[in-house]
Amino acid sequence: MSQESTTPDLEELARRSNEAFDRGDFDAALAMYTPDAVWDMSSTGAGVFEGRDAIRSFWEDWFGAYQEWAHVIEEWHNLGNGVGLFVSLQRGRPAGSSGFVELRYASVALARADGLAERIMIYTDIDAARAAAERLAEERE
Repeated sequence: MSQESTTPDLEELARRSNEAFDRGDFDAALAMYTPDAVWDMSSTGAGVFEGRDAIRSFWEDWFGAYQEWAHVIEEWHNLGNGVGLFVSLQRGRPAGSSGFVELRYASVALARADGLAERIMIYTDIDAARAAAERLAEERE
């Protein structure tokens, strides 16, 4: 009898979520989150958004501020126990501007065994994100 893994494929979750964002398909992206998921940007001063509706509203405001927008996952680390870390680069042209802005940041993703994301924590300090992800992976053993 084979035993199925109870560790979610966080890399696949991040890839599918990123593809949905690129298409502007927030419904598809939110389908990968628990209904009570948390999008935590408190380390950046941007707040905490609880539940799919609040997360969607934040995303609509964030992405709606740009005429052009791209997001690339630069590196990915599955730390086990439903904890993932990915470093991303966003580049966008704000509405009404001819210039572009860039943001390099890290996300720490926590997922349930069924593969749904339950909490995403955003950090502009990549080293702080790595430390938080490592600590969370140990705590969830």
